[in-house]
Amino acid sequence: MKSVNFDRPGPPDVMYLKDVGIPKLKKNQILIKVKFAGVNRPDIVQREGNYPAPNGHSPILGLEVSGTIVELGKDVKDFKIGEKVAALVNGGGYAEYCAADQETCFKVPSEISLKEAAGIPECFFTVWSNLVIRGKLKKNQKVLVHGGTSGIGIASIQILNIFKAEIFTTVGNEKKMEFCKKLGVKHVFNYKKQDFHEEIKKINQNNLNLVLDYIGGDYIKKNLDLLGPEGKLVNIGFQNGAIADLNFMKVMLKRLTITGSTLRIRDIEFKAKILKDLEKNVFPHLENGSIKCYIDSVYKIEDVISAHRRLQEGNHIGKVILEL
Repeated sequence: MKSVNFDRPGPPDVMYLKDVGIPKLKKNQILIKVKFAGVNRPDIVQREGNYPAPNGHSPILGLEVSGTIVELGKDVKDFKIGEKVAALVNGGGYAEYCAADQETCFKVPSEISLKEAAGIPECFFTVWSNLVIRGKLKKNQKVLVHGGTSGIGIASIQILNIFKAEIFTTVGNEKKMEFCKKLGVKHVFNYKKQDFHEEIKKINQNNLNLVLDYIGGDYIKKNLDLLGPEGKLVNIGFQNGAIADLNFMKVMLKRLTITGSTLRIRDIEFKAKILKDLEKNVFPHLENGSIKCYIDSVYKIEDVISAHRRLQEGNHIGKVILEL
């Protein structure tokens, strides 16, 4: 089968297409003939050599796919050959065929295209895990999410709307600001022109309930300063670095929680719980159109280098998708 490979860490042009064997299924897995695969920040970090595939998992990039079932493991009961599905996977998505655990697969409703479905698993699983489960999100809270037009940002905003949150977000240009406002975000800041820390302090007097951040670096100190008593900072990435100079007296005085997580290495049971939560709380909104997977661009798998460049440039609004 055709797949994307790279022999050494590096920039996008280290990737190339290669024929490899079709994955062999474990008893709980399904084999998907992939039609679309989502491109995500962890794919870039893995390609750069900083996020290797967990032991026992495919080294091929790609954490989310959509397509058609062509084979079932012997213990799979709830799926049939020929069904259209999407799945969160631990790797292997940038290929013609991908093995996926049945516990992290879902049937694609008729209201959603396979193209849209491919952009759902990684972002919505990650956001639910970190905002709701780890961040203990409650209704009507004040929440800051950085990068409001990324896949993670857009998924976060839409889930926060379900919880009727007062949302704050940061973006890098006017077009992105307008997009977030159309999603219902009340407070949008252009971090290239505004100091989000000072602007939010004027509005909110250091009283946020929750911050979701994948930027890190000097944002960490600012995020903590903006939190109110019992506030929570959830970090899911460190684009600006994982080291920060902090005054832990503020953390103690405000009884703050600093936490974070990665999803890829979590066990199947945890991911299955997230999927059940999403099926109950989010999927009905996807089916009626009140929540959407916003797609920035679609690239043929032969043009995977351009897809990675698009994501790394930071000008995208929504998901970057590969088509096979």
